[in-house]
Parts: sequence; C-alpha cells; structure tokens
Amino acid sequence: MVLSVDRPSQRTALVTLSESASRDTFSSGTIEHLIDTIDGLIQDENTDAVILTGTGRFFSAGGPVDKFDDAIDDGSIGDVVEAMTGHLHPLLLRIRRSSTVFIGAINGAAAGGGLGLVLSMDYRICVPNAKLAASFFRLGLSPDGGTTWLLPRLVGQQAARRFFFENSVWDGSTAQEKGAVDEVVNEGELIQRSIQVADRWGSWSESSRRGTKQLLDASSTTFFETQLEFERQLMIASALTPDFKEGVRSFLEKREPDFNQ
Repeated sequence: MVLSVDRPSQRTALVTLSESASRDTFSSGTIEHLIDTIDGLIQDENTDAVILTGTGRFFSAGGPVDKFDDAIDDGSIGDVVEAMTGHLHPLLLRIRRSSTVFIGAINGAAAGGGLGLVLSMDYRICVPNAKLAASFFRLGLSPDGGTTWLLPRLVGQQAARRFFFENSVWDGSTAQEKGAVDEVVNEGELIQRSIQVADRWGSWSESSRRGTKQLLDASSTTFFETQLEFERQLMIASALTPDFKEGVRSFLEKREPDFNQ
C-alpha cells in the first residue's frame, strides 16, 4: 500500500504515506499514486483541506539515490531526473494555485523533493525530532522541487543560501526559529493539531482561500500598482459569489458564516 486517505472531519482529508512510500516517495508507481490522490482531492467539491503526513522516520525522503547509481551507469540518468521533476513540479503548482488548504504534518525527515513538497503547503507543523534537509549539494546537484523559490520566501534569501551551501539539516525547533515551519508539537499531538488548523483554515470561502494564496505568491514579484489591480479584480470576482452574500448576511445577523451551504 502506497498511502491511505482518511476523513478525520467532514471536509478535511488526511493522506498518510506508508513507511516505504515515505522513504522512497519519488519512485515510479509511488509518485503517480500520490499525484492522483492529491489531484482528486483538489477537484473534490467536498474537500476544503488536505493534511499530508508520513510514517516512521520519514515524511518524504526525496529521490531514490540507489537507483540514480544504476541510471548513471546505463546513461539514463537525464531521463530519470526529467521524469521526476516532470511529475513533482506541476503538482507543486497545482497545490499553490488551488483553493484547497494544504497542511504538512511533518513526522520525520523531509529531504530533497520531499522538502519542496512540504514547503509548498500552506501551513507546516512538525515534531521536535523532524528534519528538514536539502541534500542536493551532498549529491553534486543544484536544488529542485521549488525549494529555491519557496524557502527564501519563508526564511529570507541569506538564510536560504546558508541552508543550501552549508548542506544544513534543521530540526523542528531550528526550522520554527528560522520560519520554515509554523509550529512544533509533541508526536502524539501532531495529527490532532493538524486537523484543528485544517478545519479552521478550510472553513473560509473558496474565493478567500484561492485569492489569498494567489495574491501572496504574486506579491514578491510584482509592482505595487500591479498587485493593487490583481487585488481589485479578485475582490470584484469574490463579491459576485454566494459566499460573499453569506458573509454579509452572517455579519449583519451576528453569527458565524457557513460557507459550505
């Protein structure tokens, strides 16, 4: 079994990678299954939030280094790397662009492409002995998985530069101190706390979630006037939705909004 999907609450899905899939996430068969699962949940109108976690020592350990050696010998390594990034990178874009809230429940090591996968999510919670590692320099590679775009936005350019060039490994407390994760909790609290955040963040309207994710990603690469126009367009589009009507009515009636009617 590659992974399991549970429903801890009505509109939140919990995706748990098996121990073997956590250790070897980007091998053929495993990554395709993960992509199909996440894509299905993004498209599911009854799912507002997704929690992703691993099993055992790893959250997601990245590419299969042992298979890289064979591919180097037979001359297929270029095709292998192209296939891996061809799977992972479009998935990261869909995660960032969707209205679905993604929570990374980091139970262990997130390395290489696995680091990029968890950094692409909207909120990250980890246990104290979790490990965040790039690992690319150790293999003589440049980074991928969106890590050079995602990590600097969380921790700053120079901290990201040091992380890569020093081949650093951050534990939970260091990752939180740097800004790469949002919370550190005990192992027994990891999933329950992730569900709490997923339920809360997923309860907002679809247009609020999607628009905010898009606006925040655009904000560091656009001029101020461009960002203002982007905000204006999304605000107008949001104002035409039933969710805005519910928000206004609930405000006037002094009750909590229900955007899942």
